[in-house]
Amino acid sequence: MAPMEPVKWVGPLVGKDVVYKQVLTDPGMFSIIYGGVSGAMPSFHRRGMKQDAQDRRLCEDIGQMTGSPPLGSFACDAGTLQELMAGKTLRCPCCDGPLTAEKLARLLSDVQRLAAAASDQPGHASSNGGQPAGMIIDPHAHMISRTTDDYEAMAKAGVIAVIEPAFWLGQPRTNVGSYVDYFAMISGFERFRAGQFGIRHYCTIGLNPKEANNEALAEAVIDALPRFLVKEGVVAMGELGYDEQTLLEDKALRTQIELAKEFALPIMIHTPHRDKRAGTQRTMDVLKEHKFDPARCVIDHNNEETIREVLDRGYWCAFSIYPQTKMGSERMAALVESFGPERLIVDSACDWGVSDPLAVAKTARLMAQRGVSAEVIHQVVYINALAVYGLNGEMDELHWLAPAAIDQRTLYEGNSVLRGGQTPRIEQPGRHVDDLRIL
Repeated sequence: MAPMEPVKWVGPLVGKDVVYKQVLTDPGMFSIIYGGVSGAMPSFHRRGMKQDAQDRRLCEDIGQMTGSPPLGSFACDAGTLQELMAGKTLRCPCCDGPLTAEKLARLLSDVQRLAAAASDQPGHASSNGGQPAGMIIDPHAHMISRTTDDYEAMAKAGVIAVIEPAFWLGQPRTNVGSYVDYFAMISGFERFRAGQFGIRHYCTIGLNPKEANNEALAEAVIDALPRFLVKEGVVAMGELGYDEQTLLEDKALRTQIELAKEFALPIMIHTPHRDKRAGTQRTMDVLKEHKFDPARCVIDHNNEETIREVLDRGYWCAFSIYPQTKMGSERMAALVESFGPERLIVDSACDWGVSDPLAVAKTARLMAQRGVSAEVIHQVVYINALAVYGLNGEMDELHWLAPAAIDQRTLYEGNSVLRGGQTPRIEQPGRHVDDLRIL
């Protein structure tokens, strides 16, 4: 999957005050600034070359002349550009003809004008309550199933933290040892792997309802849970709930609710794919029977038929943005507009199936395009997830505002994310918060 450009709503992306370094050098610069405006340089595609490739070439050509990223501090007037060109020739990215200083000045001026106009659009904000805008938490992402390319793309799109819930692997596990190894991996190596790309990784631990119907195995797994519930980075129990709504699933759910209370952990609930409304209501009824505080529980995989009751009963209401199923970005934006941001959470639930690790960033961008305010967007893709999953103290904003260094020479049990001959990424003291701030 190709990396996605940084989301539009973080602020003006070019100009003298920009400190978002990636935007000045990444391919796709023009498409980010234009934000999908209809008619932006249509001849790129007619000529059989992707816009990103054209953007990269133009950025590189300007950078070579100026010794710095394009659209930095140099003036855009034709006279200054003529001096910079000093007899050199640039080729037009549209027609491959000569690009004069006058044409280049007009092009850069238009880009800066569009960027300045974007900062005045509804939904624009540079920061929120003193914190950088544009930061995203994906609170439901099965990263054990994803590649390092996904981590790189997510970091580029503004994702600073992910939560990985324990879930079904695609086929039944046959012994308790496979669960133990799985829990160890999502609380250990996967945490290391994410950090190598500048993303903080957390997880939830639990027996997924789909696997609760093998009674003997389910009991053995539940007996093994306590040793993992106390591990660093475990922020909740989950995914718990129902799949087929069987008696064995009900038994496993009730036992794990009591474990969550014993270990003072929030709960992440998986709502069933079939008969979702009845299953969601039944889950909330069971939580109420066990006197579990709704303010410490996230009901996930919601849709239009469950949102009202989940909110009315005081639970956090999460939505998984899946391609052509569960909840789409357009529908999510409409729900935020209708219900407001209180206790709403957006996640990707990306896994081994057809899913998108950039779904949260894309939904944020769509909401901005529909005029949803930056404050509301920030709440549903960042603040709300941090509020509930930070309750046990394992998830803290300082983890990414004052991050550890990124050093891909580091090994975990002798393993590296690199392969032979690859150059390690080394950043001190890690990805600094200023890289995400628009002044």
